[in-house]
Amino acid sequence: MRHNVKGRKLGRTASHRKATLNSLITSLLKHKRIKTTLAKAKETRGFAEKLVTKARKGDLHAKKQVMELIKDKEVVKELFSDIIPKIGDRPGGYTRVVKLGHREGDAAQMAIIELVDYNEVVTARAEQQKEKRETKAKEKEAKAKAEKENQMLEEQAAEAPKK
Repeated sequence: MRHNVKGRKLGRTASHRKATLNSLITSLLKHKRIKTTLAKAKETRGFAEKLVTKARKGDLHAKKQVMELIKDKEVVKELFSDIIPKIGDRPGGYTRVVKLGHREGDAAQMAIIELVDYNEVVTARAEQQKEKRETKAKEKEAKAKAEKENQMLEEQAAEAPKK
């Protein structure tokens, strides 16, 4: 039985697992959302939450602790300058895991893990689709109105010779 055994092994040795999670966290902070397997996403979520909580302090010690895990200096700068001011006021829950279904090749369950307040890509795409629907609806209305006018003109033209 696995009483009080935390964490997922992910089919890797301890060092490989640590390197994988560091890489996933770096990619998450760099791109704001990544697509991975559900198990990796759930395991990454915990580490990312702890990392952002450490970074909220903003002092030198916190930066050094974060730099132990994240080797990319640009990502660390972005974390402290962009991400923390945007999501740092939350009391937790900085990430979201969205299930996608099963992968074609090996049927592994896939998921997207994303930073919560960084949905600009999703919201921008949704706004574009909304605008497309609105323009299509307006075009459809204009077309229907033009057809009605043509039909009325045809009816008037048909009635005119009778009189």
